[in-house]
Amino acid sequence: MEFRYAAADTLPRQLADDRVLAVLGFGSSAPASDDPRWLRVPLQPLDDAPPLIEVWHARGPVRHGRDGEVAWASDGGLLFGAIEVDEGHAGIEDAAGRAYARMAAFMAGRDTPHLLRIWNYMDAITLGEGDEERYRRFCVGRVAGMGALDAARLPAATAIGSCDGRRRLQVYWLASREPGTPVENPRQVSAYRYPRQYGPQSPSFARAMLPPAGSAMPLLLSGTAAIVGHASQHSDSLQAQLDETLANLDSLVATARRQAPELPAALGAGSLLKVYVRDREAAPAVAAHLAARLDPAVPRLLLHAQVCRRELQVEIDGVHGLAQA
Repeated sequence: MEFRYAAADTLPRQLADDRVLAVLGFGSSAPASDDPRWLRVPLQPLDDAPPLIEVWHARGPVRHGRDGEVAWASDGGLLFGAIEVDEGHAGIEDAAGRAYARMAAFMAGRDTPHLLRIWNYMDAITLGEGDEERYRRFCVGRVAGMGALDAARLPAATAIGSCDGRRRLQVYWLASREPGTPVENPRQVSAYRYPRQYGPQSPSFARAMLPPAGSAMPLLLSGTAAIVGHASQHSDSLQAQLDETLANLDSLVATARRQAPELPAALGAGSLLKVYVRDREAAPAVAAHLAARLDPAVPRLLLHAQVCRRELQVEIDGVHGLAQA
């Protein structure tokens, strides 16, 4: 499977390809389509370049459709799924519980039951104090919806706040016929082992996911920020937070290469990054620092978004693998 960015005006051509598993657009200007493989992510791009879409290419012909609230597409070995749930008066905890319960029920009836990667987008992620913070309530609802959890099999994941004021939870995921291998970062405490100070329910995700054995897929990187151990770092320096985030990504790649030595040692043309930036005005500084630190071959997209801790100004997720021929 291949992940890549393409010009947004190529959307009709992408969806005409029966090997396309999913296409993601970003922000209010993203084009429209009723194809189940198309999803508009509620995060605004932060650069002046022509708008991009993210395209997931499968290895075989893709079937797709809708099952109630769930949009899905599958090539038989991999599955893309997406669900959106309005919070209504019940709030984010209830919405997360409903979304994850529906996802779990849908996945139970498929031949691709193994979750590899999940993305969660919600408005105002850090609003509220103490255990009433919206991200903490989301974490409670997520586990309630998923039911029994095996920490050793948790998927890679991202949870990010949108800035559109719309109280609607969006969850999309990638699953497979065979299980992947979760990867943890030796520089960080595993999220599912965070101490009680971070809320009544620890976050439920792996730091990265190696694909199933024998599959031509990249390493799937979770949302990664400037956290060492379990503590946020460099609250007063955007540049230092970026450097710490890149150090964490390097550590994850190095750890994954112990099991998959064919992975390149550094981010490059086979990587693809989404960079979430809290302060819109900081986007030029983020772009400049990444240009100085990263191989210019690394495709990346800057998005206006809130990280799940108020002191964190930036987060990065993505994929990493061999460049496609």
